[in-house]
Amino acid sequence: MSQQKSAVIIGVGPERGLGATLAKHFAEKGLHVYIAGRSEEKLQQVVDSIIKHGGQATAVVADATQEYDINHLFDVIHFDDSALQLAVYNVDSNIPAPILETQAETFTKLWQQNCLGAFLFGKEAIECMLPHKKGTLIFTGATASLRAKPPFTAFASAKAALRSLAQGLAREFSPQGVHVVHAIIDGVINGDRAAQQFPEYYQSKGEEGMLKLEAIAETYWAMHSQHPSAWTHELDLRPFKEPF
Repeated sequence: MSQQKSAVIIGVGPERGLGATLAKHFAEKGLHVYIAGRSEEKLQQVVDSIIKHGGQATAVVADATQEYDINHLFDVIHFDDSALQLAVYNVDSNIPAPILETQAETFTKLWQQNCLGAFLFGKEAIECMLPHKKGTLIFTGATASLRAKPPFTAFASAKAALRSLAQGLAREFSPQGVHVVHAIIDGVINGDRAAQQFPEYYQSKGEEGMLKLEAIAETYWAMHSQHPSAWTHELDLRPFKEPF
């Protein structure tokens, strides 16, 4: 009997969010999806929705910055004897503040959430994929991955570190069959997080000025489906109206 093919996504929050949309999309493609985040209630809502539509999903409460939690997440995958095909690090914590008002604790927290957690997650995902010499590991980046702009300097430094981590992993493990991708989200995602955190800016963008959740998910799946002779390592996604 062949192993169940699976995907794992950490950074899953509200149903109208990127993590949840990725999980639903991957489940529709036939993968058993393991979803992780800090809210058990939100995770269960996503699992229930996937199962309702005929998919398979497992929720694991985990803090991306805690090595024990990451190890536990992958222990669950190992226990199910699942063949991991696709892993996405979708944690994207941002705390805006002018640099002279940024405490060391805040700076450290942003690095832990955006980079350290990616290291812990990526290491475990790659170890799952190497025996099969195949798999895709995607890190969700941001405009700040490429340039820093106040009051997001601390966030940008963490996202730039994530980008460097992704580059190093790609150069080390691509020859061994693991496709590592850094996806730069250059714009506002049309989801609950943006609507709640900065409602006026969200409204000003309008429907056509924001990235659609399902469109991002389709692109992530397309990268996973690429032939090894023409892999994408880095790409940027933005609405057609977004200046750059």
